[in-house]
Amino acid sequence: MARLHSSAFAVLVLFSTSVFAIEPIRVANEGDIKQAWTLPPGTRLAAPVYPTQFAERGLEVCVAVGYLLNPDGSTSDFAMLKGWNSESGVHEPAAGFWAAFAEAGAAAVRQWRFQPRPEVQRPVPVYTVATMLFGKEGATLAPELRRRCSISNLPQHLANIREDKDARRLLDTDLFDRMQLKPVDFMRP
Repeated sequence: MARLHSSAFAVLVLFSTSVFAIEPIRVANEGDIKQAWTLPPGTRLAAPVYPTQFAERGLEVCVAVGYLLNPDGSTSDFAMLKGWNSESGVHEPAAGFWAAFAEAGAAAVRQWRFQPRPEVQRPVPVYTVATMLFGKEGATLAPELRRRCSISNLPQHLANIREDKDARRLLDTDLFDRMQLKPVDFMRP
């Protein structure tokens, strides 16, 4: 019986150790990952492709796609955090519209690869955002379009989502709970 209890205790200790080993996720505003991450030499970021099912409408669209930058430089855990279109603003002009643009943005970011800067000893996961712009062929995608979807304070935006029960469904709960949303220097250990 004592052997059974000690085995159970060992499993419990092992389990609790692995739970506490899960690293918190830092949150960085768009562009702030450059403090710790860079593109591998010769790499260009993939651009999103306008969803074909909505191409005929020719709308200008922007979406802010949140994503996790993993310690190995890959990206995952995509979520559309904000969107705007030239026909109806933040409202969905047709069924499946936002899902199509969110997927197109995520498909581009999914191809992105980063590497830690040489001075970074141990890369850590970072949640950040990319503003994606879509327009018909030949359209000028003005800074105004980017402004409509850019998120200047990602930690605050995510904290607002956390408080909104409907919006909270945008993000994986485990991922959300690990995010550091307090105003700190997000790139320094």
